[in-house]
Amino acid sequence: MFLSSFDLPSRHGMFLRPFSISRPSLLAALSKISSPRCSSLPFRTVSMATPSSPTVSVETASADRRPNHPPAPPPLQIAKRLEKFKTTIFTQMSQLAIKHGAINLGQGFPNFDGPEFVKEAAIQAIKEGKNQYARGFGVPDLNSSIAARFKKDTGLEVDPEKEVTVTSGCTEAIAATMLGLINPGDEVILFAPFYDSYEATLSMAGAKVKAITLRPPDFSVPLNELKSAVSKDTRAILINTPHNPTGKMFSREELEFIATLCKENDVLAFTDEVYDKLAFEAEHISLASLPGMYERTVTMNSLGKTFSLTGWKIGWAIAPPHLTWGVRQAHAFLTFATSTPMQFAASVALRAPESYYEELKRDYNVKKDILVDGLKAAGFIVYPSSGTYFVMVDHTPFGFENDIAFCEYLIKEVGVVAIPTSVFYLNPEEGKNLVRFTFCKDEGTLRMAVGRMKERLKKI
Repeated sequence: MFLSSFDLPSRHGMFLRPFSISRPSLLAALSKISSPRCSSLPFRTVSMATPSSPTVSVETASADRRPNHPPAPPPLQIAKRLEKFKTTIFTQMSQLAIKHGAINLGQGFPNFDGPEFVKEAAIQAIKEGKNQYARGFGVPDLNSSIAARFKKDTGLEVDPEKEVTVTSGCTEAIAATMLGLINPGDEVILFAPFYDSYEATLSMAGAKVKAITLRPPDFSVPLNELKSAVSKDTRAILINTPHNPTGKMFSREELEFIATLCKENDVLAFTDEVYDKLAFEAEHISLASLPGMYERTVTMNSLGKTFSLTGWKIGWAIAPPHLTWGVRQAHAFLTFATSTPMQFAASVALRAPESYYEELKRDYNVKKDILVDGLKAAGFIVYPSSGTYFVMVDHTPFGFENDIAFCEYLIKEVGVVAIPTSVFYLNPEEGKNLVRFTFCKDEGTLRMAVGRMKERLKKI
């Protein structure tokens, strides 16, 4: 095998898995990237004594005595609830993109900057001395802006002081929600493929994860299967719409079905809606806006995707007071507070006119068309993407055994990075034919990547 024993989990984890050892493996490269350093370990001196001689000191693993055998690193240590999770696939693929000089259409961060008016607001806040700890659940200006934006989008009026919690990105909102509202042994249902943070944070909370698989071509929710999955132990259903990585938009029919299940079984709903402003071909519907659902829903969102400022890590959770209490308690002991000047700038961003969002969608539609048309021309089976800035494709026309092998070839021989989606399933076999591309890149980068794929990929 190409990985050492501590690189392989007991079962599915959020990192690349070996499917074949017959060819140079991406896995070997990844293990080198993430392997611990061993050259800087200190020597350990032990005392040895015999009846006829005084105590002497001997350096174990001495570089003088064993020049070709550096000391072995200590075993990696991690809590059992996290031992199956390794370096995230996004970090791994971005590192490989740099190593091989490949165009990164894998990780979902823009290669262009956010709007000037938001950046200027951050600079102004810094110059005005807004640089100390913020109030734990958010600066009042931002809480109010979030509440106002939510009302405009959903028609729901929420109390910014009691029902809005600012977090360090949506990923922290997810963690705070899981840790603050889920007890060990609770069941949580999510939809595969899923953002890798979901399973990891649920594992930290001690939850039992059930996954309902969304299958191509339309990734629709298997309603009967979902209904059968709900049990007396089900605490929550976790929904991501628009959906990463498929680009699916949950339909009104699907959301109403989920709402009915939640109300009939006294189940909570957690919704990740970070791509709500990137809904291209269908209406985004917030589950909390459906009748009877606000009281049992935590709605999570962030600034980064909509304003191309992913490094600022500004997110939030909106929930009724009885659910906000648990979210805030967890948040208080995770990060306590989020960057103060960036919160003031985020408040300015969320007050942007509707024309900003309209232009955003127009720009992304152009980028999407470049990528989708190029992928089709290169020979992929391309599935519809109604939202997000991701596109899912079937790579099997090129003859590779699985997504890992294909992405390895794509990086090394074609010079383009995609994300193998098998890491987003509890059962990796369900995703072995699929890979994900992102179009949150400038048009020149997208055209260059498409050109490489059309030129260098060969169908069998």
